[in-house]
Amino acid sequence: MANFVGVYDACVLYRPALRDLLVRLAATGLFRARWSDEIHEEWIRAVLSNRPDLKREQLEHTKAEMEKAIPDAAVTGYQELVLGLNLPDPDDRHVLAAAIRCQAGVIVTYNLKDFPPEALALYGLDVQHPDEFIQHLFDLSPARVCAVVRDQRAALKNPPRSVAELLDTFRRAELATTVAALETMGQLL
Repeated sequence: MANFVGVYDACVLYRPALRDLLVRLAATGLFRARWSDEIHEEWIRAVLSNRPDLKREQLEHTKAEMEKAIPDAAVTGYQELVLGLNLPDPDDRHVLAAAIRCQAGVIVTYNLKDFPPEALALYGLDVQHPDEFIQHLFDLSPARVCAVVRDQRAALKNPPRSVAELLDTFRRAELATTVAALETMGQLL
């Protein structure tokens, strides 16, 4: 298992396809994914507020499956750090605190402006858009990333997805660079 640690912000766990991809990538051992119960609660609340057709129990099941897939992902003991942190959005301090506590190298988020480099540098942290993060993993091990995407696509049964359909889902999730790289490897997906 790699020692490099990435904390997933709630916003990257909101979309099912991206959440599935990120959890599957973490299971490769290329890095260690981390999150907290507070991060889980944040994405679950957001999904429930926008998807009244879903029930909390369904999302709690998803959370349990994530915990089963990455058993050491839960960050605890970070709460005492929150009040001493300064970010543009105080509601994001718990993410930074969790990243500090687990000695992460990166926070993966869509909300780059909420984690300014000068606020993270003190803790040796970087912030990356999920597209940049996945692209780095692809550069590190294209075969593993392709295998993850192939397995993710194979698991989609209701309805099944073609390579083009899955890549279009990733494109809608703002993963343009990742999609461009994966398109060159279409035969492996």
